[in-house]
Amino acid sequence: MRSVDDLMKDLRELPKFRDGLSYLYVERCKIEKDNQAIALFDTDGKVPIPCASLAVLMIGPGVSITSEAIKNLARTGCLVTWCGEEGVRFYAHGLGKTRSANNLLLQAYLAVHDDLRLKVVKNMYKIRFPETINDEMTIQQLRGFEGSHVRRLYDQYSKATGVEWKGRKYDRSDWSQADPINRAISAANACLYGICHAAIVAAGYVSGIGFLHIGKQLSFVYDIADFYKADLTIPCAFQAVKEGTQKLESRIRYNLRDLFRNQDILKKIIPDIEKVLTVTDKDGKIIGPSNIANFEDNFAADKSIPGFLWDSELGTVSGGKSYFGDEED
Repeated sequence: MRSVDDLMKDLRELPKFRDGLSYLYVERCKIEKDNQAIALFDTDGKVPIPCASLAVLMIGPGVSITSEAIKNLARTGCLVTWCGEEGVRFYAHGLGKTRSANNLLLQAYLAVHDDLRLKVVKNMYKIRFPETINDEMTIQQLRGFEGSHVRRLYDQYSKATGVEWKGRKYDRSDWSQADPINRAISAANACLYGICHAAIVAAGYVSGIGFLHIGKQLSFVYDIADFYKADLTIPCAFQAVKEGTQKLESRIRYNLRDLFRNQDILKKIIPDIEKVLTVTDKDGKIIGPSNIANFEDNFAADKSIPGFLWDSELGTVSGGKSYFGDEED
């Protein structure tokens, strides 16, 4: 259990979720309303939490929170996520700080235009293989390159650790029959998916609109998590199996929890998403929310204003008003 002084130091030195947005992870405590903010209570006493400065409050094991505290968090726009230790596993989330749908609209727009979608996919591969991928490669060539690279990666860690590798094979309906290394990789990836999911929803994107992966509610989570498997989950899984198979999944979760913290993984995810979704149109102009909707993003300045209404000719019109009696009617 960390002391109150340690927690206060954390609040002063919060790592950035992205520029201007920060997060706080808590566990084994009680959270209550404290005037217009919240307060954390544990065996060491009370810690006031300035929730207005938080983007995300990550609630780990052993936490109870009052409805009044949730109200204050929602009022200040802080996203509350319920997760495993140190953000490992992602169970649920509440209302986030993002009032605008701009990131969601951009994500959807890029996903439904094949030429732009291909640019996003190539950006994803460039993040993973910056020295190898070029714009002339087809999607089939990219998949083939990825498959070859991952196969070499598995063989490399197998030789380094002495853990036998027979391929990525397991039966989802009979999990216990999978060999230890396959169980270890799946357990490690599940942890990574949780923390990527938290970052995605915190930034106002949606998990179900993927670019390379499609058809699942976590498609975009799988897209983003692939950036980090080679450096995080795969080596962690092989090392864990090398050390034995007792409590394998549990040890992996603890190891990754510490690894995520030490490598500041939360600081990387949102900038990587933004990098991936930065593409240009045929004229070389960067595509952003202003290119796909003709309304100003005023929601950050005034959370109470209504949204807009779609119009087939005008693009959008103001919401929150009656149009009965207009000439068009």
